[in-house]
Amino acid sequence: MVSLSLQNVGAAYGRKIVLSAVTLPDLETGSLTAVIGPNAAGKSTLFRRIAGLIKGEGNVVLKGSGRGDKAICYMPQDTSANAVLSVYESILLACKQGHGWSVDDSELREIDNILHALRIHDLAFRNLGDLSGGQRQLVSLAQALVRKPEVLLMDEPTSALDLHRQVEVLSFVSSLAKRNGMIVIIALHDLSQALRYCENTIVIRNGHMVKSGKTEKVITAEMLRDVYAIDARIETCSRGLPFVTVDNARHMQSFS
Repeated sequence: MVSLSLQNVGAAYGRKIVLSAVTLPDLETGSLTAVIGPNAAGKSTLFRRIAGLIKGEGNVVLKGSGRGDKAICYMPQDTSANAVLSVYESILLACKQGHGWSVDDSELREIDNILHALRIHDLAFRNLGDLSGGQRQLVSLAQALVRKPEVLLMDEPTSALDLHRQVEVLSFVSSLAKRNGMIVIIALHDLSQALRYCENTIVIRNGHMVKSGKTEKVITAEMLRDVYAIDARIETCSRGLPFVTVDNARHMQSFS
């Protein structure tokens, strides 16, 4: 069983520090951890730092894996790709990264299974350049899953999906994490989805971690007022599920 922890993790672009002193205890396998915060807070930088794509202070500690960096897979916001490739070719290419170029039947079956699980098998032989933004996000998820990661970093993976697909993808990833014992860290803007699907939440603002812990204890009216500058309430629906109700944005100038 793998574990992931962060020890005073930071990152900078040139002389500009964009992330500093992020420390987290071991993240739980089989669960989803949300990363939330305003735009340009440093969420994507945190993901890139964990994935080893950028250098910085502190340590990203992965224990219990014999795969090293290959155990971590990063699904970025930008889903642009070589439009010459078909969907199937792009997933096969992701599957073979670092494993040589011979292909066996089990790998082809795995790709077929993922395409069907995500309900994108009908896109298999379409060019990536012909797909919508939401379709490209689903293909990007397939490219990540075919690598069988032990740690999956998902940077706003549902931003281009319709509501049905958002629920479908988050439910699927949640079930997969539990079944495979993955550590999944996911950046979300929809805080009601974080409350529903993510056991833990990390709040990032201005490159600093403001708060972390169990989601229901992190996403509070006080945090929303402080970090997002909104007046909001955490309410419970008839099924007992929590959700965020926003009353108004603070510090807004009125116009007449």
